[in-house]
Amino acid sequence: MQRVLVVDYEKCTGCRNCEMVCSLSHFGECNPVKSAIQIVKWEAEGLDVPMICQQCEEAACEAICPVRAIRRNVTTGALEIDSDLCIGCRMCMVACPFGAVAYIVDLKQAFKCDLCDGDPLCVHYCETQAITFEIPAQTSLNRRRQVGMEMVDARAKTLQAAR
Repeated sequence: MQRVLVVDYEKCTGCRNCEMVCSLSHFGECNPVKSAIQIVKWEAEGLDVPMICQQCEEAACEAICPVRAIRRNVTTGALEIDSDLCIGCRMCMVACPFGAVAYIVDLKQAFKCDLCDGDPLCVHYCETQAITFEIPAQTSLNRRRQVGMEMVDARAKTLQAAR
């Protein structure tokens, strides 16, 4: 079963290790502009939010590409951009609801997460485990368990306060 990147923004410290390892592995330099993952700072909330491709089932970036340069890798499940076909029109950037497609100016082409051939380096270098690589069904189950435990804790606190 194919796995997906899961981000827990509450664990992110904004260290940007994920950005650096992504750009280093793909372009040979530590340059956040050339990273498929971007840390967005929400100053008012005090949060750092890793923004990354969600590898959508019905991907707007894939559908809008006029030269069909974006295709799903059948092995990893990642939507990948064929750099030989990409004409740099940036339509995929406009179409992505997550802002997960970057444009590399010096290469004149779009770039997005390719899941590092099925072993995402950002996961290995995330000290706080804010980024994990999981089976979607397990992710959903874990989240439901977490919400359930939060509800139990909230109910216990309400009952305790009522006493």
